[in-house]
Amino acid sequence: MKAKIGRKLQDLIESFAYPLALWNFLLLFFEPLFGRYIEIHTSQLWTAYSNLAYLLFILLVRNTFFSIEEHRYKTVADALILVFGSLLLLYDAKFVIFFLFIRQVFYFAKFFFLHAFEGALYKKMMGNPPITFMISFAATILSGTFLLMLPSATVTHKMTPFINALFTSTSATCVTGLVVVDTGSYYSLFGQLVILTLIQIGGLGIMTISTAFAVLLGQKLALKVENVMQNVMGESKSFDMMALIKNVILFTMLIEIIGAAFMFITFSRLFSPGKALYYSIFHSVSAFCNAGFGLYKDSFSSFYADFNINAVVTLLIIFGGLGFPVMADVYNRLMHKTQRYSLTLHTKIVLSMTALLLVLGTISFFLSEYHYTMSDMPWHQKLLCSWFQSVTCRTAGFNTIDQGQMSHASILVSIILMFIGASPGSTGGGVKTSTFALLLIAILALVRGQSDLMIFRRKIATSNARQSTSLITLSLMFVSFIVFLILLIDPFTLEETLFEAVSAFGTVGLSTGITTHLSSLSKLLIIILMYIGRVGPLTVLFALSQRKKVLHYTLPEERVTVG
Repeated sequence: MKAKIGRKLQDLIESFAYPLALWNFLLLFFEPLFGRYIEIHTSQLWTAYSNLAYLLFILLVRNTFFSIEEHRYKTVADALILVFGSLLLLYDAKFVIFFLFIRQVFYFAKFFFLHAFEGALYKKMMGNPPITFMISFAATILSGTFLLMLPSATVTHKMTPFINALFTSTSATCVTGLVVVDTGSYYSLFGQLVILTLIQIGGLGIMTISTAFAVLLGQKLALKVENVMQNVMGESKSFDMMALIKNVILFTMLIEIIGAAFMFITFSRLFSPGKALYYSIFHSVSAFCNAGFGLYKDSFSSFYADFNINAVVTLLIIFGGLGFPVMADVYNRLMHKTQRYSLTLHTKIVLSMTALLLVLGTISFFLSEYHYTMSDMPWHQKLLCSWFQSVTCRTAGFNTIDQGQMSHASILVSIILMFIGASPGSTGGGVKTSTFALLLIAILALVRGQSDLMIFRRKIATSNARQSTSLITLSLMFVSFIVFLILLIDPFTLEETLFEAVSAFGTVGLSTGITTHLSSLSKLLIIILMYIGRVGPLTVLFALSQRKKVLHYTLPEERVTVG
């Protein structure tokens, strides 16, 4: 009887949430219009109080009429929002309204996907994970676009044009870093927090977050979804889904907190403690997620000689670019020193290729920029800048030297490194280090006259080599096609356009300076490149791996002359 009364009371209270959410939406999105007729700050303050009071009442009803276990996750989430919202009220009521609006959107989306039409929509989406993966990214990008279009998202309190907001939202969600406006001076604190949230979502991965929510909501995952997550995380064996997601999130938070702590050492000498902390957190998250978004107009060019910033940022980029499975494998190896635990072949290939690319990149930039952008620096600063450039080209997007003034040789090296990118299951993009490594192994086997692909005393499946070759070929064709279209539209050189396109596809974010001068149509093409660069290669591999059609016969074999 008590539970029945509690459910009726809870349903009644929840019914008031939707008109409250609608009012939150109108107050946030139509602030300039409402500001003509009402005192906007007072309205926002009373709306924030109403939201917090509503949330407090919901928590009281749950704790009075239900057991803690029955609504444990909801109660914890609402309690955190209540505490966090109360603290934000001391700063700006607008943020409280925003967080409570997001809560109601989440519950509405949960009802729509899981219960509406008897859950048919959820079942349909779970039946086709690759398409769901692409739709999830697109939905996140569009949500970020509308938030960045809000007048409150800019310093001038003017609405951002749709194409610019879409470009920024795509760049943040796809952890690229290309920008058409300066993040630090154009966007307000609210706009910057929206960008930071999109970066964190994009870095962790839409599938990781959506799967975590599904598990927390008690939804049983389909086998197809588990296979997709296995591919996303780069795992080659069965694993505990919830344990993996929990470890990924905890590891991400831990590394970002450590990175922010070290950055605070430098920023605390330049800003007040509060601003220094904010700058440290923003750049730590951006670096680990390989996003390349910064609050400085010239990125880290003013810190080219600062060892602390260079070391922390590059280490964050490397950790984020290695991939969660590799980090977990290395951790397990270190924790099992006395046992016969060996690193997986995937980990060995990723670590070897990453080290090789970093060393070769550093040497190449040191030689090619010695008498160009770094001509006035002492040799140890040249080495530091070369190291930073080699690391950041691996999908990060920060820079300590002017990209527009680099030599032609450095441009070429940068394009190659950006195209290769980071590793599977990481926060970075590109065709991936393991993919490029398999191509090199296949070439080496051909030179040696070997029919099998072998490395580290292991034989690699021929299907892996075929996948890597197909992925690299498709990527080259797609990038070339986009470059061709941009050259037809805008009057940039081939070098500038190719650099921009590869940077977008590899989700790097480096630019020779043409991003802000792109036409609207070229911006749209770069947006497509960023989107496909983040979800395309993965989605293609998922689609190929889930094909059901099997041929029960073979065709006559015939050789074709090659070379």
